[in-house]
Amino acid sequence: MHIPDGFLDAKTWMTTTAVGAAAVSYSLKKTKLTISSKQVPMVALIGSFVFAAQMLNFPIAGATSGHFLGGTLTSILFGPWIGSIVMASVLIIQALIFQDGGITVLGANILCTGFIGCFVGYCVYRAGMRLLAGKGRILITFLAAWLSIVAASAGVALLLAWSGTFGLGTALKAMIGWHMLIGIGEGLITTLVTGYLFERNTSLIRGVTSP
Repeated sequence: MHIPDGFLDAKTWMTTTAVGAAAVSYSLKKTKLTISSKQVPMVALIGSFVFAAQMLNFPIAGATSGHFLGGTLTSILFGPWIGSIVMASVLIIQALIFQDGGITVLGANILCTGFIGCFVGYCVYRAGMRLLAGKGRILITFLAAWLSIVAASAGVALLLAWSGTFGLGTALKAMIGWHMLIGIGEGLITTLVTGYLFERNTSLIRGVTSP
């Protein structure tokens, strides 16, 4: 759900740039404390997968695009701080090299796609696993991924409305409506990938956050 340049006014993109930069800086500090050398190859592998999957996007109403996010996937495997750095890295490369998403709105895209997607998905997943005592992982993972993409789309809608680009009702209807459907694919992919990795439990994922 990349926002292109020109759809956020100056106050909005400047604010999100400052907040996004601060969030990434703090995430880097947290990542240094939580990541292990054993996780690095897996982080790189999952990051490459998310990057490739996000490149397959299509335009939707509301001046943005729909595609797989991967925030919940990365956060379930590595935690939300590492997940947010993976997502921010993917978005920066896409914006600077492939012109997928605007430069001035990079902070907004990082906050919505990266941080909202990662933390909503992670919190729903962990809360569900605790509530059900580790049972129903497939359903919980699917729900966490689905909610993460819906929440991220709502964040984009709020920014578009704050900028005066679209009315709040129009932006929310367009973004949430489409991403409720896209979230089904997000949930299925996240469930399949995490399920495969946890089931295999090879040396490649030692140190990764377990269910």
